[in-house]
Amino acid sequence: MKKLLVYLRDYKLESIVGPLFKLLEACFELIVPLLVADVINTAIPAGDAAAVRRTALIMVLFGVLGLVCSITAQFFAAKAAVGFGAAVRSALFKHINTLSHAELDRLGSSGLITRLTADVDQAQAGVNLVLRLLLRSPFVVIGSIIMALTISVKLTLIFLVATPLIGLVIYLVISRSLRLYKSIQAGVDRLSLLTRENLSGARVIRAFSRQQEESGRFRDTADSLMRLQMFAGRISAALNPATMVIVDLAVVLIIWFGGKSVNAGEVGQGDVVALVNYLTQILIALVALANLIVNFTRGTASAARIQEVLEVRPSVEDSAKPAPQPVPGAPRVSFDHACFAYGGAAENVLTDVCLDVMPGETIGVIGGTGAGKSALVNLIPRFYDATAGSVRIDGVDVRDYPIADLRARVGMVPQQAVLFRGTIRENMRWGNPEASDEDIWRALAIAQARDFVEEREGGLDAIIEQSGRNLSGGQRQRLTIARALVREAQILILDDSASALDFATDARLRAAIRRETKGVSVFIVSQRASTIRRADKIVVLDDGHVAGIGKHEELYETCPVYREICLSQLSESEVKGA
Repeated sequence: MKKLLVYLRDYKLESIVGPLFKLLEACFELIVPLLVADVINTAIPAGDAAAVRRTALIMVLFGVLGLVCSITAQFFAAKAAVGFGAAVRSALFKHINTLSHAELDRLGSSGLITRLTADVDQAQAGVNLVLRLLLRSPFVVIGSIIMALTISVKLTLIFLVATPLIGLVIYLVISRSLRLYKSIQAGVDRLSLLTRENLSGARVIRAFSRQQEESGRFRDTADSLMRLQMFAGRISAALNPATMVIVDLAVVLIIWFGGKSVNAGEVGQGDVVALVNYLTQILIALVALANLIVNFTRGTASAARIQEVLEVRPSVEDSAKPAPQPVPGAPRVSFDHACFAYGGAAENVLTDVCLDVMPGETIGVIGGTGAGKSALVNLIPRFYDATAGSVRIDGVDVRDYPIADLRARVGMVPQQAVLFRGTIRENMRWGNPEASDEDIWRALAIAQARDFVEEREGGLDAIIEQSGRNLSGGQRQRLTIARALVREAQILILDDSASALDFATDARLRAAIRRETKGVSVFIVSQRASTIRRADKIVVLDDGHVAGIGKHEELYETCPVYREICLSQLSESEVKGA
């Protein structure tokens, strides 16, 4: 938690004023028992009704002032805590967006969502309680003991015994429950993961009639989390009864020995009442402190999880250098003995890839499942960095480009078509905010999406629902291709982005891209031989190694892997009749 307190820097005034008003409220509370004692000891025996009324008005005044101080303290504490939560959430979100795909793969989306929501809320609640109670509770405990000493040193010894006992009970309860909160947060992560999987895969679950099995899996995880929370709750629930037993025994002792002191004339009856009030204030303060510790412990556990993400350094670091100048005559993209392995993997996904791509060339990338096709093109925009060798654009290592400048040169269409809620026009302008409607319509025409966009009510102003759920799979793919084309980048990467298109539409799309994107280097990743057969170069990958590079006819004769792929999809006459 200490490392996150830097996010309170804009709320220094609120962080000071809130606790100070809480201390002022505590001062008013500590004075009231003395006023009660004075009324019982002096005004009532003397029959002085005016003194009773006067003291009552003073007590009411102190109560009102205490209420005002409490409200003021709550306001400033809440303002600081909410501001702290907003700053942490913003910093965490910003940091997550700097992480490469390698770190995102390791941390997991469900865990990151939990940290951005539940963990930040828990840390915020902890800060709120600390600002309100961290100074007040100890101040009330110490102040009550000091006030009791001014009344009777002998009876205060009961306080000095009861207070450590209450503190010991609180310590035992907190120490037992502390270890449980990290396990509870991990359980929340697992539950979030299951929820996310079931919501995103609802159609698959229904298609395979797995509703009961998934419900059972969710129920088991939820029950496990519930049992853990109930166990922690039972431990926490023991706090109030245990402390109340100690306080009740202390009250009995105060009344017993206080009565003897009253009979001996050592203290007055009001003093005994005041001592009981001070003991009650100590109990309330210690219980509040215990609740503070419980919530602060949970907040600290959440803060540690947040800090864990903030301390993750991206493996793909942005270059602080200005954008380098291209090397004249250099290939648009060059892989120089490039190797790549996912974090923690023992073996390479790509090994010793050498490839030069000139401006205007179309490169087809094909291979079996897991051959490393997507990994290859993901090295170009630095979604991952090569673990050995290098990848260059225009003769410059991609690691020497500022990331924003590098990715401005690349139009990327990922395997999963991702669209965002908003109009078609807003989605098309993601890559180029300045794109005109004419530019958008041209890109839609190349992507074979113009016809169905014109048919939709509103045209470019038609609303796309979250994740494009009001569109078919083929429509989503064509819109994501159009979005990349609007960017007018030097490199266009189509990562198996036409899998939902029929063969005729796919053929028209490839012909339009070849015709309308002169000078653009195009990478087409596909498992369809028919999709990449007309490419200028075809890269055949087999288990991360380059099995062959060349044109369709050449590879069909010389590369067994490519020949096998072609014959598994087409007849020999169809292959040769390309």
